[in-house]
Amino acid sequence: MSSASISRRGFLQATAWVTIGSHAVGARPVAHLPQGATLSYRQLDSVRALVFDVFGTVVDWRSSVTSEVRQVAQRKGLSVDAEKFADAWRAGYGPSMNRVRTGDLPWTKLDALHRMTLDRILTEFGIAGLSDAEKEGLNRAWHRLKPWPDSVEGLTRLKKKFIVAPLSNGNISLMTDLARYAGLPWDCILGAELVRHYKPDREVYQSAADILDLQPAQVMMVAAHLGDLRAANSVGLHTAFVTRPLEFGPAGKPDLKADTSMDVSATDFNDLARQLGA
Repeated sequence: MSSASISRRGFLQATAWVTIGSHAVGARPVAHLPQGATLSYRQLDSVRALVFDVFGTVVDWRSSVTSEVRQVAQRKGLSVDAEKFADAWRAGYGPSMNRVRTGDLPWTKLDALHRMTLDRILTEFGIAGLSDAEKEGLNRAWHRLKPWPDSVEGLTRLKKKFIVAPLSNGNISLMTDLARYAGLPWDCILGAELVRHYKPDREVYQSAADILDLQPAQVMMVAAHLGDLRAANSVGLHTAFVTRPLEFGPAGKPDLKADTSMDVSATDFNDLARQLGA
């Protein structure tokens, strides 16, 4: 390993906000996929940590943001399609991060990117009359997202056997507020801000192993998005696909079926816990 790599690893370990609590990383073998599953199976006994995509996988961003937009509209006497507004806001997520990735913007936290998108779509929707404080309050809707019904129970089960942590593009303060709001029982907070890269950059996935002093094969990425999982797989992480059919609403088009590069496919976090023997 080069001195540069050692220095980088030391920096990551020094700057990670780790709130490790009491947990037991179980020694029981991890369960095989159910009989008849079409996915390829690789031995998962080495997995010690599960890291999670958050927006859409752990929390229901769409209904949560829609509700907050609707509340602001009612309070201000505005006419706005809150669901379309939430969808437009989320649609700016990827392009705004890509501006950072390509160097068009310097490193910028997701909170600031969300605010840039918000300012733009307020104009596009013809919404005026919000003070700066009201805009900032609305922007913090992303700190108040409701978990899917199985998220807290499933994470609590998984935590008994594995280290559990977010590996999100959300900044640390956002993830911390979200954990407190939604009752998410993380052992620590990992993610893009620690390495100043946004997923699917490989640095984010590698950082999960580096910060936890694990090998990539000892870490499993859990997500409802195939692109996220494929990127994690390319770095050597194991992968678990969890379906979230209503992430984009009844008419949305989420990923619904794992491909053969995934190690595990589950219907929710409780099903994932069952399959992993937690």
